[in-house]
Amino acid sequence: MLFMVYCTDKPGHGEVRLANRAAHLAYLKSLGDRILLAGPLLSDDGTGMVGSLLVVECADRAAAEAFRDGDPYGAAGLFQSVAIHPFRQVIPSPAAA
Repeated sequence: MLFMVYCTDKPGHGEVRLANRAAHLAYLKSLGDRILLAGPLLSDDGTGMVGSLLVVECADRAAAEAFRDGDPYGAAGLFQSVAIHPFRQVIPSPAAA
């Protein structure tokens, strides 16, 4: 099952993001093809990072929460909030990918 994980950074925590970026990326890469989409949310002017959006394949909500809990960004206290929702991919069609 797919889950959308939408994270917003605490204001003024850009240095926390930068200090933990390598560990965060290594964590995501360790999950292989379970990560369908991942990237930073940008400020309105496109110059700063203000959060993260991920689409991840997990067995159930508990596994999605475990994914969230394992993220080095979360462990470092970067996020102000994290929303997790089941997600259904429509476009592009998963069968076409």
